[in-house]
Amino acid sequence: MVTVKQVQSKSDLKDFVKFPFSLYKGSPYWVPPIIKDEMESFDKSKNPVFENAEAEFFLAYKDNKIVGRIAAIINWLEVNDQGLKKMRFGWFDFVDDLEVSKALLDKVWEIGVANQLNYMEGPVGFSNLDKVGVLIEGFDHIGTMITWYNHPYYQKHYEHHGLVKEKEYLENKFPAANADPKLFEKANELIKKRYGLREMNFEKSADIMPWVDKMFDLFNESYARLSSFVRITDIQKEYFKKKYISFINPEFIKFVVDEEDNLVAFAIVMPSFSEALQKANGKLFPFGVFHLLNAKKNSKDVIFYLIGIHPKYQNKGVTAIIFNEYHYTFKKRGVVNCIRTPELEENMAIRQMWKHFDPVTHKRRRTYKKEL
Repeated sequence: MVTVKQVQSKSDLKDFVKFPFSLYKGSPYWVPPIIKDEMESFDKSKNPVFENAEAEFFLAYKDNKIVGRIAAIINWLEVNDQGLKKMRFGWFDFVDDLEVSKALLDKVWEIGVANQLNYMEGPVGFSNLDKVGVLIEGFDHIGTMITWYNHPYYQKHYEHHGLVKEKEYLENKFPAANADPKLFEKANELIKKRYGLREMNFEKSADIMPWVDKMFDLFNESYARLSSFVRITDIQKEYFKKKYISFINPEFIKFVVDEEDNLVAFAIVMPSFSEALQKANGKLFPFGVFHLLNAKKNSKDVIFYLIGIHPKYQNKGVTAIIFNEYHYTFKKRGVVNCIRTPELEENMAIRQMWKHFDPVTHKRRRTYKKEL
């Protein structure tokens, strides 16, 4: 018999965070989070997302052993500002037992009905900067620090319990050598001249900080039309600024500004921390921090984390400026592979942007939906 209990204590929350460590023990593809960071992201006194969202966390037990977990989330910005009466769920992991996955989904269902919401969708996080989607293809590729990995049986569970495909996300990669400068060097100069634009490169994180709020404003503006988008609030900007910007190599952040220094485009690339996180196995100390610092300095794989372009400049070739700058940075750093974060299948603008680099789709993931 399966028993589901709500997470109440810090000890329960640690069990919630650590469950996948046993579920994926020995997997060469699963990338563990840093336990301390994961705990903090669920701490309602530390993560500002809880200003506009609420979450309940559940653990499933069978024979006194933890066999599954789920987070039930309501983002009130989404519900009230956008009128999307959606019950979110994420961090959904379970052994291959249909009774376990059903018991956890039933908890989400109950909360959604109690709050008079219309449907449930997952796996998703609190906002657009969180992980998204259950992996349905590409199980033999290593995960990243910004995606979930899961066993192949997960899809069967979603569909068995009556959830249907809602959104599909593609993950692509290409060799850095495919970014042939002949494709964008000439366009780079033409676009800059035509629109009065210039690139901005950075050597220190401190030089980026004054621009970060503008970057998140542009992020909100760039993605507002996408069906899954929930804007980032001012308090979240401060949180992400402190948590992430100093972690990214300054030369991997590129801005494009107009003649009045208005930000019109940005891109953030991260070194791949996947193998370093596997070595750290959830702990920064004593050696985890050294693995991460080594990856930050020496990783030959990079992840295109975010790209934002002002709607006024979309489809006008502004990305040629960004890619021209990355070409020089990647060449200097000896970057070999470029990996992209999950992108909505319906986002044709982003797919057009990458087409010249001959990307290969190596993973697919989905969110699933069920009416309440």
